[in-house]
Amino acid sequence: MKELLLKVFNGRIISPWWIMIIDLLLISNAFVIAYVVRLNVMLPTYTVWEFVRGGAYVILVYGVVFYFFRIHKGVIRHTNFTELRMLIVACAVALVIMLGLHTIAGFINPNFAMVPRLVLMLHFMLVVFFCFGFRLVVRETYAYLTTSRGSVNTVIFGTEDLALITLEAIRNDKETPYQVIAFVDDEPSKWNMDLNSLPVLSWDRILKGGGKWDGIEEVVLAVTNISTKRKQLIADECMRRNWKLKVMPSVGNWVNGISNTGQIRDVRIEDLLGRDEIHLNQKQIMEGLDNKTILVSGAAGSIGSEIVRQLLRFPVRQIIMLDQAESALYDLEQEILLRHFDAPFKLVLADVTNYKRMRAVFEKYKPHIVYNAAAYKHVPMMEDAPYEAIRVNVGGTKILADLSVEFGAEKFVMVSTDKAVNPTNVMGASKRMCEIYIQSMAQLPTIKTSFVTTRFGNVLGSNGSVVPLFKRQIAQGGPITVTHPEITRYFMTIPEACQLVLEASFMGQGGEIFVFDMGEPVRIADLAEKMIRLSGLKLGEDIDIVYSGLRPGEKLYEELLASKENTQPTYHEKIMIARVKDCNYQEVNDLVRLLLEMIYNESEEMVVARMREMVPEFTPQNDRYKNLLVTGQMAV
Repeated sequence: MKELLLKVFNGRIISPWWIMIIDLLLISNAFVIAYVVRLNVMLPTYTVWEFVRGGAYVILVYGVVFYFFRIHKGVIRHTNFTELRMLIVACAVALVIMLGLHTIAGFINPNFAMVPRLVLMLHFMLVVFFCFGFRLVVRETYAYLTTSRGSVNTVIFGTEDLALITLEAIRNDKETPYQVIAFVDDEPSKWNMDLNSLPVLSWDRILKGGGKWDGIEEVVLAVTNISTKRKQLIADECMRRNWKLKVMPSVGNWVNGISNTGQIRDVRIEDLLGRDEIHLNQKQIMEGLDNKTILVSGAAGSIGSEIVRQLLRFPVRQIIMLDQAESALYDLEQEILLRHFDAPFKLVLADVTNYKRMRAVFEKYKPHIVYNAAAYKHVPMMEDAPYEAIRVNVGGTKILADLSVEFGAEKFVMVSTDKAVNPTNVMGASKRMCEIYIQSMAQLPTIKTSFVTTRFGNVLGSNGSVVPLFKRQIAQGGPITVTHPEITRYFMTIPEACQLVLEASFMGQGGEIFVFDMGEPVRIADLAEKMIRLSGLKLGEDIDIVYSGLRPGEKLYEELLASKENTQPTYHEKIMIARVKDCNYQEVNDLVRLLLEMIYNESEEMVVARMREMVPEFTPQNDRYKNLLVTGQMAV
């Protein structure tokens, strides 16, 4: 019997048309009761035929209006005040129509017997009461049938649509371990209310415990408008009490777009280190991207792939996704197809350092905007492979920038890094060289291409960053390796960084280096400890942190602005403009060309020494390069 009722309430047996039939029966009964009530007030003066005719007229009007307002389409097992508001509006519209017809008929034929106005008013109130009451009975019955199937006492943080969707997913899953016992909300006006037969409490009340609140085991965050700082405080309290913290992502981030308990996931460090929602100038970005062909180099990488995802939300003509990593490029294609993005895109498997191949790409697609996210970024690896840092980072950028000018691209956007500021390693110096080359091209008076550089720090979850490394080390049982107890880094989530890249793309006149507000630096040791606690482990008992020492070329602290740079604000609070001295294109171009020739003919030491000539602020920390002169010899 219980299973049959659950099938009925889940909509597997009862259809919206049955709901319509039940509503019409309730409307009919309400009409009869309204007439009975009226008999006690006023003697009847109408015949049975007039009563039947009036009833049919009322049922017809209400039926048409209910159909128009789709009252029968609502999920009645999750009825709330939104449905009540819609029901009242529909009934009010039906009442106004009938009163209007009543008035018109009275003018046409004063002797024509219409349904008395008092009956219509009583009927309106009874219909609202009966139809909403019916829905409440279904909701409460369903809540009773689906309660106490799970064994894990859970509270849902939030009371808006996402929280209700989360509750519905849990109640519909027969195998769920969750037993939801309350909602939590920060809004005092909602405290001590009931929502879908569950109490709404404050977070402080939950923390105080007592009674069944002592048995809480999990908290599910199902709220979209919550600050990062608030999430951090909630996470700290959960970890302190050994409660598991889960997250129900917003609808747009669901896998396959399906609402089920499989969408509920563990809270990630990215959820706690990201900042509050970024507000973009959507109109400006949309106008800049409208009907444009966009080339994204390094499209299969962490930043490039997110830029692609962001671009797919705008009315672009075509996105050219270029990368030399075939597997990662294929994975990105499958992800896009899975999400049913209808924007046209083209995969291009190619190396940005292959001039002939890049020229063919530009000839074929003639991109309006180029986002250059192709780069080698692993610091210790580039210390041992300076040739590759120059060939890919500098050479690839030069090829793409030169072709953008030749083929009349409107805009060239380079993704840079905070490691380019007063660089202490080959990778950072190579990116600073890219910045200098891009700036020098922007000074040329004859070109139409606008050059923009965006500079930001580490992005959470990117390939090669500490977060995926720590996750793997935790999964393997540790230890977690941190280079230095005091090492700090700036962090930004990948979506946040790419949103700001798009915003900065359409700022300024060209030639600017846009620096992103990275917030406060994070101690890597604190990050590791928090990830351990989020995993349900205890530092020193279940897993250890081991300090391995700074690697070659690694900074203890990162900078976002060089000391000689001045910044000025933009209209966006998270984006600043870094001003540096102008660079002569001819001089810079000659040095870059010389350097690109040297990687095939000279020693690594000579190449790094030449980099120091082009980037005077480059002060290597690697003993191998620390005392090099421009000649490539060691200073004495």
